[in-house]
Amino acid sequence: MEIEVMVADESHYRYAQEICDEVYISAQERGTGIAKRTPEYIIGKMQAGKAVIAISEDGRFAGFSYIESWGGKQYVANSGLIVAHPFRGFGLAKRIKERIFRLSHELFPEAKIFSITTGAAVMKMNYEFGFRPVPFSELTDDPEFWKGCQGCRNFPILEKNSYRMCLCTGLLYDPKEHIQVQPIDFGKAQ
Repeated sequence: MEIEVMVADESHYRYAQEICDEVYISAQERGTGIAKRTPEYIIGKMQAGKAVIAISEDGRFAGFSYIESWGGKQYVANSGLIVAHPFRGFGLAKRIKERIFRLSHELFPEAKIFSITTGAAVMKMNYEFGFRPVPFSELTDDPEFWKGCQGCRNFPILEKNSYRMCLCTGLLYDPKEHIQVQPIDFGKAQ
């Protein structure tokens, strides 16, 4: 079955509740914390062109992720990566992660991109894209970002540690660390 991964738009609003439900069910199954989002929040990301969705050829929701900018657009978070249960195990998460990563670069080319996760699979994908684990102090200090964690069941741990540590791992991609240097052609000595 073909699955298309694309930047979400108004034609995808109808999937917002299903996305929220899938995120919640998956968090419950893993026994991990995850910040809850509302369908209105998901639709807002789609309206802003800051979301990626995967749709199967028969029109079923298959996966999703969104981005959020913080600290005056110096930081971008890749968040909410989810693959619907029937579509797991086929490499779709990596395709979605790749597209949300590219979208982050397109919209915010100079920004540091970060992710916080408890999932080993997401950590592995992030490493493959050039992310490195960092303490939370290297992530945005924008208080609005940390408010987004309030819906997570582990929020009391984060709060108790003054927003410096939690059960999540912070991962950061700094584009300045990945500048490609072009070889210099010195030509032949004359």
